[in-house]
Amino acid sequence: MSLNVLRVYVENSVIGGYFDEEFEVPTRKLFELFKRGVYKPVISSHVIKELDDGAPEYVKNILSTIDCEIPDMNSKMHELAKIYIEHNAVTINFFNDALHIAIATVLGVDILVSWNFRHIVNLDRIKVFNAVNVMQGYKTIEIRTPKEVLKDE
Repeated sequence: MSLNVLRVYVENSVIGGYFDEEFEVPTRKLFELFKRGVYKPVISSHVIKELDDGAPEYVKNILSTIDCEIPDMNSKMHELAKIYIEHNAVTINFFNDALHIAIATVLGVDILVSWNFRHIVNLDRIKVFNAVNVMQGYKTIEIRTPKEVLKDE
């Protein structure tokens, strides 16, 4: 039986993790799965803007090695991020992190991957993100590290 390819939203810390000694092995394995078509990487203009706001060129260039889906952003994503803040998932200082979750949620991706343990891959915060998602009529979202989504590992 053939299943659909899972769409995986790639948050910025994963892109930087490609060159980080602590995270490079699982991150590079994930990128190989993207290249082989096991998963479909999804990014947003928000990811690109964050990279443009300070990432070195070699980090920005890593996205050119994979075929990413880059859907348009919309006002629903910004509104959902604001609701996460209202429910104390994160503070206003980390609106960009909330926006990643909101984008992935509104897009209906299967998984969001991140190495941001403080504001994204954090069980207490994930519970709040998903409670808000359900209250707002969205499905819950899987939030994992790249290591957790590797096949045959």
